[in-house]
Amino acid sequence: MGSKERYHWQSHNVKQSGVDDMVLLSKITEEAIVENLKKRYLDDYIFTYIGSVLISVNPFKQMPYFTDREIEIYQGAAQYENPPHIYALTDNMYRNMLIDAENQCVIISGESGAGKTVAAKYIMGYISKVSGGGSKVQHVKDIILQSNPLLEAFGNAKTVRNNNSSRFGKYVEIQFSRGGEPDGGKISNFLLEKSRVVSQNENERNFHIYYQLLEGASAEQVENLGIADPTYYFYLNQSGTYKVDGTDDKKEFNETMNAMQVIGITAEIQMMVLQIIGGILHLGNISFTEVGNYAEVENEAHLAFPAFLLGINEMKLREKVTSRKMDSKWGGKTESINMTLNVEQAGYTRDALSKALYARLFDYLVDAVNKAMQKPYEEYSIGVLDIYGFEIFQKNGFEQFCINFVNEKLQQIFIELTLKAEQEEYVQEGIKWTPIQYFNNKIVCDLIENKLNPPGIMSVLDDVCATMHATGEGADSTLLQKLQAAVGGHEHFNSWNQGFIIHHYAGKVSYDVNGFCERNRDVLFTDLIELMQTSEYPFIQMLFPENLQNEKKGRPTTASMKIKKQANDLVSKLMKCTPHYIRCIKPNETKRPRDWEESRVKHQVEYLGLKENIRVRRAGFAYRRAFPKFIQRYAILTPETWPYWRGDERQGALHLLHSVNIDTDQYQMGKTKVFVKNPESLFLLEEMRERKFDKFARTIQKAWRKYIAQRKYEQMREEASSILYNFKERRRNSINRNFVGDYLGIEDRPELRQFLGKRERIDFADSVTKFDRRFKGIKRDLILSAKYIYLIGREKVKKGPEKGQIKEILKRRIEIQNITAVSMSTRQDDFVVLHEPEYDSLLESIFKTEFVSLLCKRTEELTHQKLQLKFADSIQFKIKKEGWGGGGTRNLIFTRGQGDMVVLKPAGKTLNISIGDGLPKNSKPTRKGVVAQSRRFTKGTPNRAAPPPPSGQCRNGAPRFPQNNQTKQDQTYSRPMKGPRICTISSEMPSLPKQGATTKARRTTNNDANMEFMKVPDQGVAGVQRRRSVSQRPLPGVGRPKPQTQRPRCRALYQYTGQDVDEISFNVNDIIEILLEDPSGWWKGRLHGKEGLFPGNYVEKI
Repeated sequence: MGSKERYHWQSHNVKQSGVDDMVLLSKITEEAIVENLKKRYLDDYIFTYIGSVLISVNPFKQMPYFTDREIEIYQGAAQYENPPHIYALTDNMYRNMLIDAENQCVIISGESGAGKTVAAKYIMGYISKVSGGGSKVQHVKDIILQSNPLLEAFGNAKTVRNNNSSRFGKYVEIQFSRGGEPDGGKISNFLLEKSRVVSQNENERNFHIYYQLLEGASAEQVENLGIADPTYYFYLNQSGTYKVDGTDDKKEFNETMNAMQVIGITAEIQMMVLQIIGGILHLGNISFTEVGNYAEVENEAHLAFPAFLLGINEMKLREKVTSRKMDSKWGGKTESINMTLNVEQAGYTRDALSKALYARLFDYLVDAVNKAMQKPYEEYSIGVLDIYGFEIFQKNGFEQFCINFVNEKLQQIFIELTLKAEQEEYVQEGIKWTPIQYFNNKIVCDLIENKLNPPGIMSVLDDVCATMHATGEGADSTLLQKLQAAVGGHEHFNSWNQGFIIHHYAGKVSYDVNGFCERNRDVLFTDLIELMQTSEYPFIQMLFPENLQNEKKGRPTTASMKIKKQANDLVSKLMKCTPHYIRCIKPNETKRPRDWEESRVKHQVEYLGLKENIRVRRAGFAYRRAFPKFIQRYAILTPETWPYWRGDERQGALHLLHSVNIDTDQYQMGKTKVFVKNPESLFLLEEMRERKFDKFARTIQKAWRKYIAQRKYEQMREEASSILYNFKERRRNSINRNFVGDYLGIEDRPELRQFLGKRERIDFADSVTKFDRRFKGIKRDLILSAKYIYLIGREKVKKGPEKGQIKEILKRRIEIQNITAVSMSTRQDDFVVLHEPEYDSLLESIFKTEFVSLLCKRTEELTHQKLQLKFADSIQFKIKKEGWGGGGTRNLIFTRGQGDMVVLKPAGKTLNISIGDGLPKNSKPTRKGVVAQSRRFTKGTPNRAAPPPPSGQCRNGAPRFPQNNQTKQDQTYSRPMKGPRICTISSEMPSLPKQGATTKARRTTNNDANMEFMKVPDQGVAGVQRRRSVSQRPLPGVGRPKPQTQRPRCRALYQYTGQDVDEISFNVNDIIEILLEDPSGWWKGRLHGKEGLFPGNYVEKI
């Protein structure tokens, strides 16, 4: 496309699906919210806003709007410009980090299977695409993106609620340089569900990596790791589920191994990781039988493979899983004795070893990712929290208790920051506000984590684990009794015969207390640590670094202590960032697209507090900023505030708001902050600020580019002239002209730009004449880029709704590297032949020298060889093969004629071209003075003589049409020329466009109108004086301008095309104001507001 347009997948949909932002709902009820989400979901619009909060409904299918196209659309766009999207939230977060120099985070919440992990992936993918950087930054991006498949393989599993459920929590911090390039990162992981390694519920799976290994292992790995069918392994066959619909375990195994490679894990360590996974599977197959109340290994053959894979002694493994070393004290002496275990205890010991191996391996992988992208110091960061969702199963154990506690804490953050803190801030700042009621779940968090008065569930659990030495049911029943005594009267707590019930923010959950104490203790006996430290593999020894000799005595750390500390550390980390929220909703339990369960969605809408969120957002303010920060951000809008505001900060903020005419009902001034109600008002401020910066940047760029261009084109003219030196006669009127490059104004011509690549740079563009096999000339727009030559023509549309219209058609695209040679005559004509292997092109261009010199340069860059230039007065060229006829050749014969006009006489397969003598072949352009001065007309007249007026009926290439002639350029292009022709040197130049046309590149910006739109005050001392003087005198009467001195004027007799940057161009009958008549023949005048030189003998005074 020629110009960047805002296109989107929603833009062509006539149907309006609900509202994009639920703040705009006419009724604020749970039913209305659910209905709006349903409408959008069934029309495949999964994203909806509540102000800045994004609601995402899991579509259970791949949606079409996550391509590079969408990334381009949302990058740098304001939120309201495009439909709701996770890319809009991510872009806003990324820009806020750079603008405010503050760390950001996004909290993705929702129940299991609502789409949180996928949302996190899209966020990281978008940041990776839009942030710049070199090879080191790209390496960090690769690690961040590759950490997803790696940690998902080892930390995700199929549950009854979700086929790719996160069984651990992670907080990914992407660290940035001050320029916004991701140059580091850190991943914090929380509470891996270790129990899944040894047992799973029905219709669930173990962690993905096990199934990936069994499906994707090579023949060598199958043999070395003893891999068999999944039904063979006890740790996999308990649930009876081995496959997941839509999941290719073999393909994902390759992705996992590739991710390890990218992260920098060596091939040797990769093999060790797989050995441990295989070793755990074989450990699970060690079963026990009871002999005299003690456990013995049922089949000793099952000891061999785990011992081999883990590098430990087979007999020692048997000993450690069937007995335990105990320390006993008698008379002040400590004595170690071996206690033989029963079958239940032996099974627990085996499982404890398997869980410890897996959990430590997982921690190693997270640590490996962190080491690969660690940064010695922190600048800015964006945190992405992807944590296990709130979940309720048929049987809910200790893991579900911990998972739901963390979700309860996240809900508390949301309430604190979006409902509670926001309302409190309005009151503190003196903003008029009516309080909005909501449920604060702090009471549930306290029930779980309180230390004292009354103690919370976790404190009671830790006490029972510390004081009770019984195992199994004894400790669990004591826990139930103590909980009843401590929190039995709490309104959010109930007991039942096998456990307790907590009334969470998302609903009641019944927890089975069986196994709570054992899982909370999370103890790995020293026997097992010692066993693994004897491994022959240093990697496995490294996973067990404990120094058992210097072990600290005291209360051991429990699982609930760890998760409570991790949750509170996470909350404090999130509170230090500017938070953004994604609330994920799961529309059904079937995991099928377009399936909508009304009651399930309504329940989620209720417990997520969306109704209260809408009410607070509707009554509140979208943006608030402390006065100093607000002034610092928008100071550039007025001269009074830039670079410093000297007065009261509150007044400074008010001054800025008044300067952009924001209505007074759109903002309120607090005690220390300004509050802006609607995002649109903020976007207006941002747009005005960007325009200011853009204006200043353009002024600087304009001056610099002008200087560079003048130097560049002077140099190019010198180089181009040397190409023709001693080979070709030169024209009097062109040898000293400056090179412009783009004579068509491509930037303002999207109809031409559409044929080029998006960022394809243009070296040369001009209107040329292309000759066919019969030597008929037809206009073509020629564009030269870095790799191609484009020839663009025009044709009438013959069919369809645009029938009869003239449309641009790409007639030919020539690869520069395919051009074998260029032929020209030795005379002063403008003919150029481009030779190619297939067929050649005969062109005529008055700017041939500039075109050929640029073509030579590009050819050398692409092929590393010089382009062959041929100069001869007899040129043969190949023509295109058409139909059954042969291609053949054509000839050009150049002869000496009279004057500067070309005379063409076709004769069969030969075109005779005659033209008078030009300047000698050894002519060179005369060096000009300082080019920059030429534009200010201080250098006098050009170094060349003023051209004589054209003779005959042609005037500088254009017939003398009457002034009311409406001949269109399109028609000129589509009409072929016939027969012999006589014309002047510029016969191929089209008539100049009338004012307002876009054929040539012109600056059309009306500065006065622009300043009026921007409402930019006058600047500088002159501006101050002008304002002062204006304020002291009445405005002049409308329609009574100050009389001006009438300057002499003249009428153009002939068309003239300026040959230099300081000359003006005009058409026949144009009226020119005369500023200066010079004896040299070059006059200075003004036309359409532009001043410049022109030949006096082309005009007559009036």
